[in-house]
Amino acid sequence: MSETRLLIVDDQTAIRDALAVMLDLDPAVSVVGTAATGEESLAQAAALSPDVVLMDLNMPGMGGVAATAALTAEHPGLAVVVLTSFEDDASILSALQAGARGYLTKDADRGVILQAVQSAKAGNAVLDPGVQLRLLALASRRPMVPAPAPVQLTSREREILDLIGQGLRNGDIAAALSISEATVKTHINNLFTKADLHSRADAVRLALALAGPAE
Repeated sequence: MSETRLLIVDDQTAIRDALAVMLDLDPAVSVVGTAATGEESLAQAAALSPDVVLMDLNMPGMGGVAATAALTAEHPGLAVVVLTSFEDDASILSALQAGARGYLTKDADRGVILQAVQSAKAGNAVLDPGVQLRLLALASRRPMVPAPAPVQLTSREREILDLIGQGLRNGDIAAALSISEATVKTHINNLFTKADLHSRADAVRLALALAGPAE
């Protein structure tokens, strides 16, 4: 079996370098590069042709969700495994919707990460046990958002809802739309009221429902 070519993306140098050294020790894995931002991950993926990308979520500029969506669109055979400290519903849903094949938290040990990398390369989904439990809880819950059709949002509110669905935080949304963060918060408050949303996870579910099933 050929070595798995791995690209590691994390904005924290110490974590990025530690992962690179630790995972490159495995003879079945070759760490071909690292990146500190989502933008860098796109350039590195194009230049290095990795099999798997180990992706952080919270990074300056292009975050991990947006980078995952871009990578999986540009490189259909590439597997992205999220490795993050975030385990909230919104982060999980938006990362998986963006095309991530795996989702691990940063307390995963070396063996778990290596197994996830190889499984993702083989085309399998890999989820941290805690993440699996959260997804099961979400699936068993009664829907917390109304049917999409009656929700009347302005074009700006819909733009912001879509960006929330992609996992962007308020500051990132403000930068993407060239508006102030205070204006973003006002629009979010309005759309939460209109759609009877109670959390960011509710907003992600509504964004996915309005987007319809993936092709």
